[in-house]
Amino acid sequence: MCRIGLTSLAVLATIASGFSSSPNTVFTPRAFMSSTSTATVRRRPSAATSAVATIRGGAKPSSPTEVSAARPVDDVPAGTKCPVSFLASAWGAGGVAYILLKAVRRLLPIAIEPFVGEGGPVPLTSVQLGAYVATALFFAYAEGYKGFQKKFSPLVVSRSRTLIVGTSSYLHILLAPFYSMGLFHATKKRMTVSWCVTLGVAAIVAAVKRLPYPWRNVVDGGVVVGLTWGTASIIWGFLRALATGESPADAALPGSDKK
Repeated sequence: MCRIGLTSLAVLATIASGFSSSPNTVFTPRAFMSSTSTATVRRRPSAATSAVATIRGGAKPSSPTEVSAARPVDDVPAGTKCPVSFLASAWGAGGVAYILLKAVRRLLPIAIEPFVGEGGPVPLTSVQLGAYVATALFFAYAEGYKGFQKKFSPLVVSRSRTLIVGTSSYLHILLAPFYSMGLFHATKKRMTVSWCVTLGVAAIVAAVKRLPYPWRNVVDGGVVVGLTWGTASIIWGFLRALATGESPADAALPGSDKK
């Protein structure tokens, strides 16, 4: 009876272990009586199981292959660039280009008003037409080439490239177009110039609205040419910087003027 009872206890121990022992393992009453703790059985890893199979007690991997197989799959090497950083830079430069395009869209109907079909405004005289062409050429050079392409657009592109997700302030990323224009978080000189230009342009726009026909149309035609040139230079500069990995100008960050 005692041997039967011990045999029954051995069977129950096998069931409690979750049938995790190998088929060749045999539990005997004597082995059960001599054990002082719960038996630990190790199963050899197979292709259908994980690299390291641990059963009661924690079996250690027996080869370097098992160690590498147990390494987390989301272990990303340091220094990997986040693709969201590109979106932050694109939002900075693209946001400025979008603001300029909205201004072009608003001024374009007024600029082409003298050239609409029959039934439109009074056609331009030869003097007025000459003034229109001269104004367009002047704005193309002074505003588009000298103002945007040589100064403002490289600044916008360079500052937009300093926006890095995880490093830059969330406020800088949220207001990336205004950050790229140098309206804040820039050197004192840069912020002074940016704000003076912004307020100056707003004052000129308000004054131009009071001009009679066709002189308002003449000025707006020149502004459309200059803004279109500036928008194209920002987009081209950003794509070029993206391809070469180099910023076209100094970003005018705080403290850079003291170096």
